[in-house]
This record gives sequence, C-alpha cells and structure tokens, in this order.
Amino acid sequence: MKGDALQEFIDRYNDAWNAAMHTDDSVFENHVTGDVNVGREQIGAAIRGIFSVFPDLSFEGRRQYIREDLVVQEWTARGTHEGTMARGGIEVEPTGKQVEYKGMDVIPIVDGLVARKDVYSDSVTLLRQLGLTDIS
Repeated sequence: MKGDALQEFIDRYNDAWNAAMHTDDSVFENHVTGDVNVGREQIGAAIRGIFSVFPDLSFEGRRQYIREDLVVQEWTARGTHEGTMARGGIEVEPTGKQVEYKGMDVIPIVDGLVARKDVYSDSVTLLRQLGLTDIS
C-alpha cells in the first residue's frame, strides 16, 4: 500500500483507532509503559482501557511520514483523567486533571492492515500534569 491509498487508510485508522484494522497477529506495543498487546482482542481491550482512563482523549496529528507500507506519525494527545490508571502494579485514582503530551507511532502495514503499532510517548509530561512527579 502506498501513496493516496495509504494516506486514506491511515486517516481512517486514526479517526477510528479500530482494532479490526489490525492483522490477526498484530502487535500494539507502548515502549514507554512496557505494555505489549498481541492480536485484535488484546489490542481492542487495550484501546478500551485507555479510553476508560481518558474518556475524552483526542489526538492531533503534527507530522506524518508515509512510505510504502509504513507510517511514522507525531501527535499531541489531550484528555481528562477520569478513570483509574494502573501501571506496574500501582493504581492512580482519577484526578480530573487535563493532560496534554506528545508522542510518535511507527506503523508498518501488511496486506492493507496494521501489522504493528509501536508507540513512544512523553510519559514524564503526562505524570507531571497528573501531579505524580516533580521532574521538570
């Protein structure tokens, strides 16, 4: 997949963030949190989990680099912490705070579907905005 077809596909994917657009054995890995989800069922559960913590989460694309069967995209995420967030055995109760942080995805495409989604995001900024770290 390349050119306009790839652009149309990734635009639809970004609008829906739909696990059905992944291959059966796709991997969704957040390299900051260490979360690895394999297959549509786990990926769907991970996506639902993210939106249970930040129900109004939205992504603004900043830059996209599109090549044959590969998309690298930079984004800014915004949302409100309204659900319990669990990471590494620690639970953080909802703070009601607004967050805004940046990240990047690397997304290879195989047979017209997402084969992987590797996410790299600025978790220090997210944690600071939630009042969970003094790192500035």
